[in-house]
Amino acid sequence: MRARWNARPVARPPDGRARLKRWGLAASLGGFVFGYQLGVIGGALLSVRRDFGMGALQQGLLVSLLPLGAMAASVINGRLADALGRRRTLLLDAVVFLIAAVLAALAPGPAVLLLSRGLAGLAVGSVSATVPLYLSEIAPPALRGRLVATNQVMITLGILAAYLVALAFPSSWRTLFAVGLIPAGAFLLAVLRCPETPAWLLSHGNEEAARRVLLEVVDDAEARRLLDAQRAAPPAAVGARARLRSIAGPPLMIGLTLAVLQQLSGINAVFSYAPSILEKTGLSASSSILAAVLVAAVNVAATLVALPLVDRWGRRPLLLVSLAGMAGALAMFGGTLAADGGSGLSLVCLVAFILSFELGIGPIFWLLIAEIFRPDAKAVGVGACTAVNWLANFAVGLSFPSLAAWLGQGETFWIFATACALGFAFVHRFVPETKERMFSEIEAELRARFVRSRFSPSSVG
Repeated sequence: MRARWNARPVARPPDGRARLKRWGLAASLGGFVFGYQLGVIGGALLSVRRDFGMGALQQGLLVSLLPLGAMAASVINGRLADALGRRRTLLLDAVVFLIAAVLAALAPGPAVLLLSRGLAGLAVGSVSATVPLYLSEIAPPALRGRLVATNQVMITLGILAAYLVALAFPSSWRTLFAVGLIPAGAFLLAVLRCPETPAWLLSHGNEEAARRVLLEVVDDAEARRLLDAQRAAPPAAVGARARLRSIAGPPLMIGLTLAVLQQLSGINAVFSYAPSILEKTGLSASSSILAAVLVAAVNVAATLVALPLVDRWGRRPLLLVSLAGMAGALAMFGGTLAADGGSGLSLVCLVAFILSFELGIGPIFWLLIAEIFRPDAKAVGVGACTAVNWLANFAVGLSFPSLAAWLGQGETFWIFATACALGFAFVHRFVPETKERMFSEIEAELRARFVRSRFSPSSVG
């Protein structure tokens, strides 16, 4: 039923787009804090392991507690964001980030430092889901893609900032964690000035408030159209069993496989341990951090390059090129480490790996899982894939120091290279192209690709 408005038609505000950009930047600061927390441990680990005498297992825990906390948060985030609202959830995340930074900077021993990383992980897991959700719901359809894409850019900028701070304070891990208070505080203050999303307000019966938010960025006619479209959206499946049935089949298999594969590439092991890895190549602590800054800068540049290519070249070609490039770069990187402990060629291989990752599976994983599930199962399917992605992140981060000590760093990177090669074969056989396709077209290709597998066409979600 169409709403009956008593207010007169309102023209689009002249500063509507600028206001929308401010809201988008404010929410994307959550992505920046996410990236900072992901990258800061790499620089801090060089000095904190010395000060606290941490062994390989404790170092692995220090790195892996963040993705473990993120996995736990991603499981409950959907209900939390629905109950509290997107804006209040982001504010809660900012407060948790602040608490985690204070605990880490003042930690008297490993136990408190580990606790702080777990808390940071809870906030990271929440913002990794809530920030894109907020951005997609606050923006009109014509601006949604560009606004949501800012989050990935901000994550890479946060990682780069963490390495730059580590370069400035190479021997003071407490300073590295304390600096995290600045972006976390800015995130809190910025979100305080943002509105709740119209979609959440409408779903909770506050239609007039939803309309007021929309009228800050669009005219009256567009606000009516967007609200009517939101009312017409199909309801999600009710009950845990119904939700599971709605996502089961090839889409879930593809999403979960890509979730694990993205982490088995070793990407977060590289970012978390980059200074430590590069130090083994013969670089000094400060030089290894400087090299890690270069790696993070390449990460930012590759992300900016990848954004237009996703819609120009398509998902499958970029995934295949990405996985092939990663497998080759990791195999060569492992070879340089195994042969002589590393050299200048090691850094070249590491840069090639980062470029390959960010041109393909890095951003495309998140895009694909939002496209292969049917519309009414998307939230549940994306949530399941996100939780498994963080679980794989935890497993790789925890096991990397022990594997490197047992097998050797070069041999460990050969394992990552093998995973990428197997991923290439999986994508070539099973992953459909989703560029500019409606779900019915994606579903048809899924049926064709899985017709010879154990999945029958009727099992396609």
